Amino acid sequence: MESGARFAGKCVVITGAASGIGRAAVLLFAREGATVFAADLNLAGAEAVAREGENIIPAACDVCDVAQIKALMDHAAGTCGGINVLFNNAAAGGARGRIDEVDAAGWDWTMDLVLRSVAMGIHYAVPHMMHRKGAAIVNTSSIAACGPGYSPTAYAVAKAGVLHLTKCAAADLARFGIRVNAVQPGFINTNIFTASLEVPAELVDQAKAMILQMLSAAQPVARPGMPDDIANAVAYLASEAAAFVTGTSLIVDGGITVGPRHSWDPEMPGMFAALLSMEEQAKAAAAQ
Repeated sequence: MESGARFAGKCVVITGAASGIGRAAVLLFAREGATVFAADLNLAGAEAVAREGENIIPAACDVCDVAQIKALMDHAAGTCGGINVLFNNAAAGGARGRIDEVDAAGWDWTMDLVLRSVAMGIHYAVPHMMHRKGAAIVNTSSIAACGPGYSPTAYAVAKAGVLHLTKCAAADLARFGIRVNAVQPGFINTNIFTASLEVPAELVDQAKAMILQMLSAAQPVARPGMPDDIANAVAYLASEAAAFVTGTSLIVDGGITVGPRHSWDPEMPGMFAALLSMEEQAKAAAAQ
């Protein structure tokens, strides 16, 4: 199949579609021939995205409301005759405190938004995806699932849950011919940072510029990640090119998780380099 038609005739449902990674994915799938249901809590934002492309159907959906998730999947399937691809992308930063600071309400809200929404998205999409050619689900996890230090604790735990859910769902749904994978974005140029930090509206642009400058220097690939970087990975995992790929995740992070900074930054020697230097110094001293 020629590039630009990978998803011709397919029905694709994307949550968190009004901005950032979701918006980029909506536009990519639409360019490549799909009918895309762009779902978001922000319906006006989803409608704005729909005006940017063809065959994009905006839909209101609060992914913390299970009834709205079911209604979204039923609506998409009823319109198209089924669902081929589901991209569970909607999320936010959740509760920001350390584990000793997060209360039960903040913990539960984060789990509902980041993890339960993915489980219920899968649950209600599956009846409309069974035995459809090329049926695929992609879930947005995060490099925060790799360990502490990349995000608040509750968000990291929820995103790690998304990874394990992806594996379990891949096993559960193989019998129906449905592949399930995850993508793990690194630090991507979206509004999640300023929103999570509650930056005042008048300072958002300034804060984003500072964040981008910082992130460009924080990883081996010396530029900020962009929503299209993740959308391209999602499209691969949802496409026939990944027909033999299920139950796994694709890290798209500019290399920030490859190792500590001294492993890739020659200006910052690490412990091993320091030990080698000490060894050379000791040899030189012994030779004198």
